[in-house]
Amino acid sequence: MAIEVRAVEADEVGKTLAPIWHYFGGRPEAEEVEKLGRILPPERVLAAVEGDEIVGGAGAYLFDSTVPGGAQVPTAGVMAVGVLPTHRRRGALTALMRKQLADAHERGEPIATLFAAEGGIYARFGYGLASLAGDIELPKEHARPWEHEPLGTARLLDTDEELLEVVPGIYDRVQAETVGMFTRSRDWWEVRRLSQRPGRGTRMNVVIELDGVPEAYALYRIDFGMSHMVTQSVVEVAEAVGTSPRALSAIWRYLLAIDWVARINAYWLPLDHPLFHWIREPRRMGFSVLEALWVRLVDVGGALSARNLGEGDVVLDVRDELCPWNQARWRVANGSAERTTAPADVQLDVSALGSVYLGGFTFEQLRWGGRLEELKPGAVERADELFRTARLPWCPELF
Repeated sequence: MAIEVRAVEADEVGKTLAPIWHYFGGRPEAEEVEKLGRILPPERVLAAVEGDEIVGGAGAYLFDSTVPGGAQVPTAGVMAVGVLPTHRRRGALTALMRKQLADAHERGEPIATLFAAEGGIYARFGYGLASLAGDIELPKEHARPWEHEPLGTARLLDTDEELLEVVPGIYDRVQAETVGMFTRSRDWWEVRRLSQRPGRGTRMNVVIELDGVPEAYALYRIDFGMSHMVTQSVVEVAEAVGTSPRALSAIWRYLLAIDWVARINAYWLPLDHPLFHWIREPRRMGFSVLEALWVRLVDVGGALSARNLGEGDVVLDVRDELCPWNQARWRVANGSAERTTAPADVQLDVSALGSVYLGGFTFEQLRWGGRLEELKPGAVERADELFRTARLPWCPELF
């Protein structure tokens, strides 16, 4: 029997999420599905169906992402992609991805992003690895910054209501200036960031005020442990954000100074995080590099025209069999991208273009990796001048 892909009805969302939950070792609870509906309406969820049985699914949040230059670009935030093991190798995933991209294009969402549990899957569908991040496991005895004194005034927020009054405003200021970060609605905060996971310690929320103004915050937990009256507790930092280098320094001085803990763990830190310059012995962080955001250009012309572009011009021959509306030669110049019949300077597929889109990688790096072909001498250098960014992209939250 053929597998078909369609949008779901409201009462089918739980069944459509079940395939990915299968790999998490459980099933989605009704209460969890109801909460998720506040940020994931049914029309943004697709089901792969065989007869009357839902055998796979894929969802896509809608938010805006900051791209180089500060523009806020409508984004399909891909999530919960999964096919039951009983129906693998039947074309369900390809059908889901094809339909999802077509829907995003029809809705006017120029880019799609995701975090990949298995990155090798998504390059087949035009996604390119666009940023790297790192986790740290820093023993407390080595958590000594060059500057010891606290900065500003720290205040613990005891309730979610207190948090929602001050923290989203800090996040929004940082998000607007940080390539790769996405917008959060109040529902997103309540559903995604303020949910309490059992068995990991109560979530702590702290805000730092500089000159009387809230400028930084951290969301963290203390996973308590002790042996023979010696602490084995771990501070797990879910998110630490500051509106300036000084504000970021202030929040990390607070976190590194928490007493009676054995280790500070943090997740999804950017590779250019100032901790490398603040900690006396950076190697003690045990910084582990991992894949972060993957980017898919759903509309090449719209996506490239939305981001900041430097001076010069280059003609890109973009291959994209899954989204044929993208497959063309594109002249990138004067702050926009337009179709052209001019000879190409660089040939690459759309996944490679996704890797350079946010500035996480360069055309030169892709050339060395065999991911593109330079058709005219100097073209890669010109392309990098056009796409150059000052900072690496960063997204602090797995979605």
